[in-house]
Amino acid sequence: MSTELAALVAQIRELEDRVSAELAARRADAGYALHKKRVVFEEEIRKRHRRLKTGLVRFLRTSPFLTILTAPVIYAMILPLAFLDLSVTVYQWICFSAWGVPKAKRGDYVVIDRHYLAYLNAVEKLNCVYCGYGNGVIAFAHEVASRTEQYWCPIKHARQTRGSHGRTLDFIEYGDAEGWHERLDELRSKIE
Repeated sequence: MSTELAALVAQIRELEDRVSAELAARRADAGYALHKKRVVFEEEIRKRHRRLKTGLVRFLRTSPFLTILTAPVIYAMILPLAFLDLSVTVYQWICFSAWGVPKAKRGDYVVIDRHYLAYLNAVEKLNCVYCGYGNGVIAFAHEVASRTEQYWCPIKHARQTRGSHGRTLDFIEYGDAEGWHERLDELRSKIE
């Protein structure tokens, strides 16, 4: 990686640290803290949340008809998501073990905690569980795919791609045949 690119990556890491600190400050302002991955709200905040909860009947009555009509389509995606979750879990268990690649911790990606919010009704809680699961599984699969790519094909694309993972910054430049032969083992050893 060039010196300029390394400096930019260092700035990105610094900004990520600043974002984490800002999020921690916002958690405190919102009246909750994390204790061993569990959210604990101040009592007054919990009371206010319960008062702001929309009743289930009112929620359904005020929901747009097309939203209700599309719900079965949305929830049908649980089957491919669950299959992806299982497939990626088995894949990394078999392949990463064979290659000596560190496994991605599924729990770092699939986070389901919004259903504890007292201001959500049963349908909203179900929706939040579903979205947390779906987006978490996709993020988990993305991470496993990025580790696989770093192991087998750590070469940048010729053109910019959307949604690239951070690992690509250190990949070998497109067309750098010497770099491919010189850096492949190094890049494989750096997977974390």
